[in-house]
Amino acid sequence: MSAGEPQIESLSQRELRNESGRVLREVGEGHSFVLTNRGIPVGRIVPLDAPSPTLPIVRHAKRVGGWAALKPAGAENDRPMTQIIDELREDRA
Repeated sequence: MSAGEPQIESLSQRELRNESGRVLREVGEGHSFVLTNRGIPVGRIVPLDAPSPTLPIVRHAKRVGGWAALKPAGAENDRPMTQIIDELREDRA
């Protein structure tokens, strides 16, 4: 968290259940909470007009090639699949 961001208060499931009125009032006033269950963060309660958190862009993505540029390597004796299946079936007989 940077120095400009407000500190987000942690709120347990039990506190939310027992003090829902207070929590809703504070959210309406612009406060945000991290909801925890047994001490493990599971969600966030934020006002509707709160800006969504952004990720800092460290470097821009460069799209070069990709999966579409990869071509399957052809076998030396490229045969149709039906011929290969027929040959495998002949081995059974």
